[in-house]
Amino acid sequence: MASCCCSCSSTTQLVLSLFLVASLFQVSFASSRLFQVSLATRKLSELVQDQTQLLKYHNGPLLNGKIAINLIWYGNFKPAQKAIVSDFITSLSSSSPAKSSQPSVATWWKTTEKYYHLSSKKSSLSVALGKQISDQKYSLGKSLTNKQIVKLASLGDQKNAINVVLTSADVAVDGFCMNRCGSHGSASGASHIRGKNYKFAYIWVGNSEKQCPGLCAWPFHQPIYGPQSPPLVAPNNDVGLDGMVINLASLLAGTATNPFGNGYFQGPAEAPLEAASACPGIYAKGAYPGYAGDLLVDTTTGASYNAHGANGRKYLVPALFDPSTSTCSTLV
Repeated sequence: MASCCCSCSSTTQLVLSLFLVASLFQVSFASSRLFQVSLATRKLSELVQDQTQLLKYHNGPLLNGKIAINLIWYGNFKPAQKAIVSDFITSLSSSSPAKSSQPSVATWWKTTEKYYHLSSKKSSLSVALGKQISDQKYSLGKSLTNKQIVKLASLGDQKNAINVVLTSADVAVDGFCMNRCGSHGSASGASHIRGKNYKFAYIWVGNSEKQCPGLCAWPFHQPIYGPQSPPLVAPNNDVGLDGMVINLASLLAGTATNPFGNGYFQGPAEAPLEAASACPGIYAKGAYPGYAGDLLVDTTTGASYNAHGANGRKYLVPALFDPSTSTCSTLV
């Protein structure tokens, strides 16, 4: 951000600050069909317009049937950190959560089903935690390219699966903290079906705790730009991992509704908005740039959250664009 001159009014400064916060979590689209939870700037007025429109379906295939979400851990993760993410994945498919466990991650995930009901193919999706693979020896080093992310993703099953690569706080990835917090895409699998290459969907999310928590772990860390309100207490007492869950949730919703670049999205193909990225920075009612919304607060720990999960966990998940109402839907 440019330094402020003496003639700048406080109103102008405030508008610029709010604008920068609103642009933290946007989506860009690379030619390799790699979708990113990025930090690219976008006009606030355009965001407001986009949220009143239905995400357009581009007639491409969606994931369907039973899909395993495989976790590939790259680098140094403690068992307690792995449990935060694996419990989140388990929470997506929890059946009929008790009233005492509402609002729930499973209820949040059901919004993605509405996109499947709109599709002429009338497919359905059921997800569950799959295999977990660990690479604690940094087999590809501590600085990764996009091609290496795909190589790691290919370690998981390449059929009926979403392979999620999670990199630890000491691993650098191309574009991480500069223009993205994570990404999702698709790659050709090793197997062939009826003579055609089979594509599998994958996701990458990095732990930003040491590199850029103000960009990729907000609102659990003060933002680099904008109003400097106190950070919220992370529900699992781990700023890096709770931030990863937010970005993973956003990318899972994008993968479910736009797995191969021709599903549901709006805007230009080179910078599409998807189910979660169409609602940046919104986590509860009353949200505005720099304020996540009126969240639930744990009376014991003081942690902020909006969803109950498996094993008594609490999480913060992003608003999703509801195609039935053409609005950003929140749990609270």
